[in-house]
Amino acid sequence: MKNIKRSRGFTLIELLVVIAILAVLATAVILVLNPAELIRQARDSTRLSDLAAINSAISLYLSDVSSPGLGGPDGASCTNAARCTSGTTEYFGGPTTCVANAVNTVDGNGWVSVDLATISAGSPLPRLPLDPNNGVSAGDCAADVTSTICYYAFGCDGTNYEIDAVMESTKFADDGGSAVEDTDGGNEPDVYEVGSKLDL
Repeated sequence: MKNIKRSRGFTLIELLVVIAILAVLATAVILVLNPAELIRQARDSTRLSDLAAINSAISLYLSDVSSPGLGGPDGASCTNAARCTSGTTEYFGGPTTCVANAVNTVDGNGWVSVDLATISAGSPLPRLPLDPNNGVSAGDCAADVTSTICYYAFGCDGTNYEIDAVMESTKFADDGGSAVEDTDGGNEPDVYEVGSKLDL
């Protein structure tokens, strides 16, 4: 009689133990990485980059154009220092006008009222960037303000200007690891501010 070699497979118990271990490891990885927070951090990095690009473009405009004006097309003077108040915090434009940030032209008619098209070499920006979460309910973008959305804001007074954004990740927001809202030199602790005058 021949000896038949039998190959032994995994038992049901062994398979269940392996599946349980994999489930525990997957849960631990998801909790450590926190994909939602990583997405918020990516949007905040975009905000920082966008505001730096706009700030550089306006600085170039002010140094290049012979009669600069921050108030709109053809170098109009700026009187757009009005801010809306919602709750206890003020934001440029507010819940009714900043919602309409879809106007992103660089000819002074966009949400930044600076005619970047009059720069001698042309506008350094093809269009004004919009908040990466623009149009989405406030959530973390303006936690202390009700019924607003994530948006960028521009305000000016004479030849001074300020550009604002609200960070949404725990890393970049007020009291976070990088806390750019606290360390930007502006007067609003919950808003990231750049520009030539940060207390408009």
